[in-house]
Amino acid sequence: MDAWRPPGLRVWALVMLAGLIIKVSSGPVALLAGAGLAWVWPQALEQILPPTDKIRVIRRLLQSSIVLLGFSMDLSEVWQLGQSGLGFAAGSIGATFLIGLALGKCLGVERKLSLLIAAGTAICGGSAIAAVGMAIMVGEADLAMALGVVFFLNGLALFIFPWVGQLLHLSQSQFGWWAGVAIHDVSSVVGAGMRYGPDALKTATTVKLARSLWIIPVTLMAAAWSAKAIREEPWYRRIRWPWFIACFLLASLVRTVIPAVGYVTPGLLMVAKLGMVGVLFLVGNSLSLPALRRVGWRPLLLGGLLWGAISAGALAMLWHMSAKG
Repeated sequence: MDAWRPPGLRVWALVMLAGLIIKVSSGPVALLAGAGLAWVWPQALEQILPPTDKIRVIRRLLQSSIVLLGFSMDLSEVWQLGQSGLGFAAGSIGATFLIGLALGKCLGVERKLSLLIAAGTAICGGSAIAAVGMAIMVGEADLAMALGVVFFLNGLALFIFPWVGQLLHLSQSQFGWWAGVAIHDVSSVVGAGMRYGPDALKTATTVKLARSLWIIPVTLMAAAWSAKAIREEPWYRRIRWPWFIACFLLASLVRTVIPAVGYVTPGLLMVAKLGMVGVLFLVGNSLSLPALRRVGWRPLLLGGLLWGAISAGALAMLWHMSAKG
């Protein structure tokens, strides 16, 4: 990923104002509001936020919100959660890529597009798609279709996962682990965790960020797979380094060694949640009818099948760990 930079004050002010005006209290409401605006009035945000800038703003706002969430987490808890699922992360990521490429071939989805969808499913949604897409030099059309699949499934996850978690009587920590593994993008992971409870939010965010670190070796392998990318420029210029994760860990370290930070943590957490509401609103606003039509049913089916496979596999692993414990 590119170096983390905070969004401008104008963006934060717009997000907070939008949250107050439409009385957004949860991620799903924000997502639906954004999608509804895109369907009813597609050009509503273009004067303030042109389409070419929307992805950049979503990324910066998301990263800033995650860094603020770090001030509410103890670094020792972050470390323990990151280590606990290391083996499963490696196995599930590899299996997702293999299944994704095989399914893509059966469905007639182009190989590079299948690789992008598998990367988004296995690691961290849009960020992984952008990083791998840059490494293998895909066209804008493939990037747009892969991102459309992820945005659509992220929207579904925000509603489906909390409902399934309650149906299965998952604890907050269990749900957080499952959501962190099986939901594509950090934005929807945080949104689902917020709906389920504070402990679910902490667990889901930490598990997802630990999984996001796999973007580095996966992008390296993708660059190696694409000989053209390696010949044109050094591999390190094609890695989108996840600097915001380092900032998240630094914030957790500050919270751990300086207990007085706990006094301002509630305020920082409120701003972080409001930022996530803004992210989900903008993600929803990307789900216009023309955007969904451009995706087509084959990539969407591929993404849905992969998502179902990793969700079921994570649940099976969760039950196995519960039985052993």
